[in-house]
Amino acid sequence: MRTNEEILSLFENYLAQISMPKEPQLLYEPIIYSMSGGGKRIRPTLLLLVCEAFGGDAVEALGAAAAVEMFHNFTLLHDDIMDNADVRRGKASVYAQWGENVAILSGDAMMIYTYHLLRKVPEDKLARIMDIFTPMALQVCEGQQYDMDFEQRQKVSMAEYMNMIELKTSVLLAGSAMIGAILGNASESDCRKIYNYALELGLAFQLQDDWLDSFGTEEELGKKIGGDILEGKKTCLMQQAMSHASDEDREILRSTHLDSTLSADEKIARVKAVYEKYDVPHAIQRMISTRFERAIAILDTLDLDSARTEYLRIYAENLMNRKK
Repeated sequence: MRTNEEILSLFENYLAQISMPKEPQLLYEPIIYSMSGGGKRIRPTLLLLVCEAFGGDAVEALGAAAAVEMFHNFTLLHDDIMDNADVRRGKASVYAQWGENVAILSGDAMMIYTYHLLRKVPEDKLARIMDIFTPMALQVCEGQQYDMDFEQRQKVSMAEYMNMIELKTSVLLAGSAMIGAILGNASESDCRKIYNYALELGLAFQLQDDWLDSFGTEEELGKKIGGDILEGKKTCLMQQAMSHASDEDREILRSTHLDSTLSADEKIARVKAVYEKYDVPHAIQRMISTRFERAIAILDTLDLDSARTEYLRIYAENLMNRKK
């Protein structure tokens, strides 16, 4: 079995060899720009690790791994348009660099090219993988729509929020893991278990991302702290605080990001003070720990010896203690 570092190196080498047409330049150049822009590669890495954990060869799964990474980056191109985001991974977004029309069309081409990459999996496994990938892709779109819907609503429950991040974030990680298990010839039972492992891990990952945005450091988050507060996003911290806060404090949470008399730092400090008043940071940390522990516990139920699940444990630990 390859180590996590060897798996990532194998994938990056494969990705670098994918050849895109040169013309029309404004269609394909943004795709190359996006795919070579770094990122943690967490989905393809997990797919390949799972494949090898179950006895498969990661080399044969590289096309599928590239497909999930291409799909993920397609969603980022369109997300940046919807969010009017100028920066992605520390450099200009495709939307900022080339404009909305190019970002839409290049994103569309990436989505189509994803299916070209999926065709590289063994023929006898293609239909089953497509049956996983296609509904997974639709669920990601559903999650994005819920996220946008929540921007227009005053109240969002924690249950609704958890469902949204499961669809928007976790199902792609979980689907990637399940595809890796299929390519590694895992049993149906183990395929389902590895899906749930990644689903729980994906939820822990997103909850931690929310927590880091307010209470982490710029080094941990990879960007400035407090962006969610300044945008008035209904994160898990906001939902937890709103469910316990007084009417006065709820109004602070609802309106602070709109107060033009306050500086950015003052807005962040005011909302964080409410979070701390109701012990929100610790409550979310407990949620993160619960999800992470559930994920790790699932590994012990797989029909694999501990040596074969060790790299999946390391992967989970690295993901939850990640740096930029």
